[in-house]
Amino acid sequence: MIDLTKISTEQRNPESMHIDTLSTLDMLTVINQNDQTVPLAVAKVLPAIAAAVDLITGRLQSGGRLFYLGAGTSGRLGILDAVECPPTYSTEPELVQGLIAGGSPAVFRAQEGAEDKPELAAADLQQAGFTRRDVLIGIAASGRTPYVIGGLDYARQLGAATIALSCSTGSTIAERADIAITPVTGPEVVTGSTRMKAGTAQKLVLNMLSTGTMIKLGKVYGNLMVDVKPSNLKLEERARHIVMEACGCSREESIHALQAAAGQTKLAILIGLTGCTAGTGRQLLEQSDDLLRTALRKAQADSTVQPETTINR
Repeated sequence: MIDLTKISTEQRNPESMHIDTLSTLDMLTVINQNDQTVPLAVAKVLPAIAAAVDLITGRLQSGGRLFYLGAGTSGRLGILDAVECPPTYSTEPELVQGLIAGGSPAVFRAQEGAEDKPELAAADLQQAGFTRRDVLIGIAASGRTPYVIGGLDYARQLGAATIALSCSTGSTIAERADIAITPVTGPEVVTGSTRMKAGTAQKLVLNMLSTGTMIKLGKVYGNLMVDVKPSNLKLEERARHIVMEACGCSREESIHALQAAAGQTKLAILIGLTGCTAGTGRQLLEQSDDLLRTALRKAQADSTVQPETTINR
């Protein structure tokens, strides 16, 4: 028998005991006031999040991949974070992956029984080719989902890096991971509806994990998304604006630089700021582990390249 009294997300919230009797505005006010506590809970676990970002970055730099694994809302949030990485940072789809109990059908229709089978997680990870070089983030609001426990146990057996993300005190998965991230969000407005505060906290943490990792991998310059993949009209225009912002150039000049760089925003910025050729720019980035700031410093040290020049008009 599952003892729900030990899971903080399953307790009744005294602030919403009579929410069904309130006016619409008062009802929504209670929800909003509770939601405001979520960032504060996340702030308390920032050191653990930072340690996780460093761990993930190191593994990815060594050829590993990042996997999210969860059931229900937790699994969907992992998938949501994973699928945004390719268009935002031009990563390969295999680099960051999301797995959910019940497989793809569970993304669109609840497959709640699947979360009770820990062996399914090992099978899903095996099918995805998960290895000891990779990182697994197990996500479970309650901290006790068997599917997530099974996945973390399998990853640890392989010697892979493991991170547990839960929102309840006494989390079981926290004990089964190298790093435990536990923003305790307390009882939900609707008892046990962890898609609310707990889900919001998980999304905030996942935002930090993927964004922090991509920044450390050199996919952000200043606060510009320099590895954006211009795969639609909006992203094509975003790439132009990023080059304009980074280089202080006109729209026409940004178009010229992007054409010279074959659509690669980071390379276009390097061309725009140094006046180098695309070939030289690619060499500089290769020598700099794809870090734009490092490539710019190398260009400054190279007497044949003049940094900070404008794009040829």
